[in-house]
This record gives sequence, structure tokens and C-alpha cells, in this order.
Amino acid sequence: MENVRDPREHYNEEPRHDFSDVAMGFAGMAGFMTVIFAVAVIIKFVIS
Repeated sequence: MENVRDPREHYNEEPRHDFSDVAMGFAGMAGFMTVIFAVAVIIKFVIS
């Protein structure tokens, strides 16, 4: 019976790209906040 939990055989199954993950998360959140800000400004001008 083979050892499924042996880390030597599972060293690169899911490659991690930490910097690009953080950069994409930052860019996505900044874009989302920009859209929210723009909608809030438009609603403020429509109300007033």
C-alpha cells in the first residue's frame, strides 16, 4: 500500500504564485472600491 501522505511525491502539485496572487487581489479590490466610489458619487449628484 503506497503512502499517499508522503510529501516527497507531492512537492509541486499546486504551484503557488504569491506575488501575483497578492497583486491581483490588490488590483481587484482597488477596482471594486473605485466602482463603489463612482456609484456613490453618481447617486449623490442625482439626489442633490
